[in-house]
Amino acid sequence: MKPNNENSAMMMGIGFDHKDGQKRITKGENFLLVGGSEETHERMTETAIKVNEKLSSKGKTLDSISREEFFDLLSECSDS
Repeated sequence: MKPNNENSAMMMGIGFDHKDGQKRITKGENFLLVGGSEETHERMTETAIKVNEKLSSKGKTLDSISREEFFDLLSECSDS
């Protein structure tokens, strides 16, 4: 059963280091990323995608993991 969007967990990333006047917005499965320099926005996007891939490979969803599991997974995905 697909979770109701109103109650679904979601990752949100906000970058504050943009100086070029570009408005960057990326929306994907269970994530929304806004702002940041080109480099920062790309890094946030890659991290969000890696988190989703790892969750999928474990047969889990963002809704089904604990806060601690999420932060561990996020740390693991942003280091690589």
